[in-house]
Amino acid sequence: MKKKINKYKYHKKKVTLEEIIEKRYKILVGVVISIMSLLLCALFFIQIIKNNYYKEKLDKLTITVIEGDSAPRGRIYDRNGVLIVDNVSVKTIYYKKPSNIKDSEEVEIAYKVAQFIDVDYSKLSLDMLKNFWILNNKDESNDRITDSEWKDYQNRKLSSSDIKELKLSRVTLEDLKDYNELDKEACYIYNLMNKGYYYTEKTIKNEGVTDIEFAKIAENIDTLKGFNVKLDWERYYPYGDAFKSILGSVSSSSSGIPYNLKEYYLDKGYALTDRVGTSYIEYEYEDYLRGVKPKYQVNSDGSYTLISNGSRGNDIVLTIDIKLQKEVEKILEEELIKAKKEKGTKYYDKSYVIINDPKTGEILAMAAKQIVENDDGTYSIYDYTPGVITSSVTPGSIVKGASHIVGYNTGALKIGEVRKDECIKIASTPLKCSYKDYGKIDDLGALKYSSNIYQFYTAIKVGGGIYKYNEPLVIDESAFDIYRDTFKEFGLGVKTEIDLPNESLGYKGTNRLSGLLLDFSIGQYDTYTPIQIAQYMSTIANDGVRLRPFLLKAVFKSSEESLSELIYETSVKELNKVSTDSIYINRVKEGFRQVLASGGTGSGYISSKYKPAGKTGTAESFVDTNKDGVIDTPTITNTFSAYAPYDNPEVVFTVISPDIALNDNKKTAISSVNKRISQKVSKKYFEIYG
Repeated sequence: MKKKINKYKYHKKKVTLEEIIEKRYKILVGVVISIMSLLLCALFFIQIIKNNYYKEKLDKLTITVIEGDSAPRGRIYDRNGVLIVDNVSVKTIYYKKPSNIKDSEEVEIAYKVAQFIDVDYSKLSLDMLKNFWILNNKDESNDRITDSEWKDYQNRKLSSSDIKELKLSRVTLEDLKDYNELDKEACYIYNLMNKGYYYTEKTIKNEGVTDIEFAKIAENIDTLKGFNVKLDWERYYPYGDAFKSILGSVSSSSSGIPYNLKEYYLDKGYALTDRVGTSYIEYEYEDYLRGVKPKYQVNSDGSYTLISNGSRGNDIVLTIDIKLQKEVEKILEEELIKAKKEKGTKYYDKSYVIINDPKTGEILAMAAKQIVENDDGTYSIYDYTPGVITSSVTPGSIVKGASHIVGYNTGALKIGEVRKDECIKIASTPLKCSYKDYGKIDDLGALKYSSNIYQFYTAIKVGGGIYKYNEPLVIDESAFDIYRDTFKEFGLGVKTEIDLPNESLGYKGTNRLSGLLLDFSIGQYDTYTPIQIAQYMSTIANDGVRLRPFLLKAVFKSSEESLSELIYETSVKELNKVSTDSIYINRVKEGFRQVLASGGTGSGYISSKYKPAGKTGTAESFVDTNKDGVIDTPTITNTFSAYAPYDNPEVVFTVISPDIALNDNKKTAISSVNKRISQKVSKKYFEIYG
């Protein structure tokens, strides 16, 4: 029987090798075509659609852009628009060390330059000359090192610096005797060429550069490798040294950023060779004052194409009145010299003055001068204005207004309270007295006559103590904190936040003996800076509102038309309000009015026609007479601060004169220099401002 065949049975088709290869080839071709299509799309996107974008990216990667020399800084004006700091063009001859230049080449160039320009080499030292001789006599200098010394050097027993010192020590005066003026000038120029950072421009001459010198160097820069000329700028002060120390300094083109400020400025994106503000106003407002340097594209042939022009920095306006400032400085200088001719002023050497607006915090004038006796008996006067924010003084009775507020706030003092002013005695301590016994006085009289005893009784109550004659006094130490917390609200013992760097706090005593609280209440313990005392008085004049003192009034965009486009204007900043009732502030203000009225301790400090109010202070202070770090001689310091007019204060005067007399039980006459300065300064202010 035949086997039945299933017509539905699957038969596997036989596939040849050629068919497999052909199929895979088609797949590969498809993949390649897909990839090529993607690449073509990408190329179209990059070359057509994003052509400009990538062209700019390429330019940035292949084009070298450099900055020109530092641009001139912004100008500085006083509050009345008077120019007080400007820039002047300065012809400068400089050297920038080329790579791989040899010492011998630099020596040769130094001699050439010495023939083209005159350089003052008065600062040339003997070591400079010896080093120069070694450079010019290397073989002979090496011969002066012994074989054993060379062997020690090879065995690392001597360093290269040791060898250098040995060479220097063996250069004799006989070796240098033939050096003439040209040699010495070349030596000094060589040292200038190698001073400071390797990569910075070295200023060789920028003072008194003549047109001929400038031209000679310019004409020979091809042979004077590394030398060039430029028109640089320097700060110019139309009013001389007036307020100059606070205006601050700018680094030179040769020094660039000072080492101590390197990290600060590098973090802000500066180059090490940039000229920057290094102190006070120039430093504080560097961001406004710095100029914008021009930018150049470096072409393939080494030439430059200007991309963007540089510009002068922004101009700033200060709160200072330069006319008033000059007058204040003149008064200080005159009175310092006059005071030194008076008896008892052996240790008196400086005075401070601050004039400010209590309603805004603006500083109108700020000055301090120091007088130093020369060996021949004459005197030299130096600016000491930074001491206004960095030096501390014992304030004395000037703080009694704040002490009264402590008493009122704690209930230790009542308005109109009468107390008897007579010396008190605490066990194992000397008598504590006022200048004299004032008998029965109230809180106003205590300010008018500056009673110490009145403040002592307040302090004892604040500390919860009980006073008995010649018995121990025990107080709660927290009373120190109560006093200091209130004093801080007036600006005493805290930073005023003036817009200058390096403001100090003064000294805060750490001992909390009972008697020291009494001393604190009359300004005989903690010390404060002059600017803190000025802020304290301004706070009282401003009805207990403490404002930040400031020097920057406004910033304007630089232009040929001065002060035309305002960029920034400083606003009044309230720091705090004294925690007390207005009735108490007004009570202190009335007491301060009486201080400067007839019979008060401040009578005559400011003419009564200007309706002044304020407070005097006489403090026991000390000096270090032999400069060994230990205070050893007791002196007297005078302080004074006042505002006017008392019914609508527009100005605060603060005058401080430390160490005006020896403190020898009142046997020595006390100079009235602080009073005289106050009289003259206030008179000059009202002459100017009516």
